Amino acid sequence: MASIKQKSATQVQDFAVLPLATPATQSYPSNTTHYLYLRPNAPRAPTEDTPRELFLVNVPVDTTETHLRSLFADQLGGARVEDVEFEHARLGKGIKAPVVQTIGKKGRKRKRDSEGAVVESNGEEVGLLPEVWERELHPSGATAVVRFVDRASASLALKEARRVARAGRRVPWGTEAVEARVPALGSERYLSHHRLRFPDVAALRGSVDAFMAAFSAQEAERARAFARQRSAPDEDGFVTVTRGGRKGPAREAETKAKEEELKKREKSRIKEDFYRFQVREKKKENARDLVRGFEEDRRRVEEMRKRKGRVRPEG
Repeated sequence: MASIKQKSATQVQDFAVLPLATPATQSYPSNTTHYLYLRPNAPRAPTEDTPRELFLVNVPVDTTETHLRSLFADQLGGARVEDVEFEHARLGKGIKAPVVQTIGKKGRKRKRDSEGAVVESNGEEVGLLPEVWERELHPSGATAVVRFVDRASASLALKEARRVARAGRRVPWGTEAVEARVPALGSERYLSHHRLRFPDVAALRGSVDAFMAAFSAQEAERARAFARQRSAPDEDGFVTVTRGGRKGPAREAETKAKEEELKKREKSRIKEDFYRFQVREKKKENARDLVRGFEEDRRRVEEMRKRKGRVRPEG
């Protein structure tokens, strides 16, 4: 009975399917094939760098930037890679909302928000906590964006990947030369993790100081921007009052009014307590006056009763 050899797909929609030959390991001592999917990057908010980018899906879990540089430079036509952004690392590490410190156009970084839109930032993230892993691992089906030095390199890499896929050839992945240039896995990875969990005190202090300095600079710049906006008239000659722009004197007046109100309440409470004492004394005095008046009225009534029936001679 003749055997039938199944041929794997070389194209899935607009993705090129690149088979990777992963070497055997101690935990799994056999060669396997991992399929990497590539296509030109097409984000919802394109940038000037989008034409020279490739979007990768299902990257191997042990992928590093060194692996991808070697893949395109040594296996796929010599395309030169400028930068690699992995999916889980695009929003930064450590502090979730890092303060941006302006360092010029050369330090421009690309970030993506929660919806995947690209946010341009002419600055550098500062105040990040030290890393606790020398080598990050990726979840199954993770993605990455590879940025090449120019558009021609990106086109060459994609063209070579499609040619290799059509030829049915597997590209070696994780060779000894590449693994020698990246941090080791296995027990050595966890030993380094244990060591990095206790960073140097000076490194932590420097990270905190950098964060606070950048935060103070950002607050000062924001205050200057509000001041400029308050003093700049519009086309009609009116000055726009921004929300929160004139809150300095207002807050002082409000705080002073609250303090005065508290003082008045305290005085009223003291006066009220003293007035209650006076009311009690006055009530007692009124009760005594009523008793005296009642006694006088009763005495007068008795005298009137005694005089009843008597005839007074006319004078």
